[in-house]
Amino acid sequence: MTPDDAPKGVVRDYFETIVTCVIFVMFARTWVFQQSKIPTGSMIPTLLIGDYIMVNKFAYAPTSTVLPGLERALLPLRQVHRGDIVVFKFPEEPEKDYIKRVIGLPGETIEVRNRQVYINGQALEEKYKIHKNPRGLNFDQDDYAATQIPDNALFCMGDNRDNSRDSRAWGFVPRDYLKGRAFIIWWSYEEDRDAWQKTAMSDRLSGIWSKITHFFTRSRWERTFQIIR
Repeated sequence: MTPDDAPKGVVRDYFETIVTCVIFVMFARTWVFQQSKIPTGSMIPTLLIGDYIMVNKFAYAPTSTVLPGLERALLPLRQVHRGDIVVFKFPEEPEKDYIKRVIGLPGETIEVRNRQVYINGQALEEKYKIHKNPRGLNFDQDDYAATQIPDNALFCMGDNRDNSRDSRAWGFVPRDYLKGRAFIIWWSYEEDRDAWQKTAMSDRLSGIWSKITHFFTRSRWERTFQIIR
């Protein structure tokens, strides 16, 4: 090897390393993980506005329409469990992602009486939920008539029951709409409640600048790398 070949070999090694890393990140981003931010308070106290979470796309059947057959062959299926916090395509606007907790499973009969959830007539214990409003103030949410959940569908609700528009309002989540299970908070930043409504470019740039200048003071470090349950 001549002296002139050495720099070329180093450059090639670096190039191959970078390309490998990029491919791995793209693979993980496409097949395994999805990063999401919590924009509203519907999942308080489990998830707060400004929580940045990782979603395990490996947990359930994939929902991509590009190579569905290949994805289903490569990725193992996992049964959805009651209590799982899932990200799914919003039934009314499939281009949007929603995050809620699975409460009712296919074939079960779900009912809400005076804020108490019943599954097949049995009261469901829910230590994760909260109610902030006086009983009766949310009459359209405190009760839900006994309804059987269709096959291949789920009944999902927010933990912040008085401030969550969920299956009680817009119906069931098709099983094929699931995108993954939320499993960890990798960072949490104290954001304004209405930050998600500010979509103008100036608002986005302002939000980025706020995170840069208040990174240490507004980051909720105690929530970093917290497992989601």
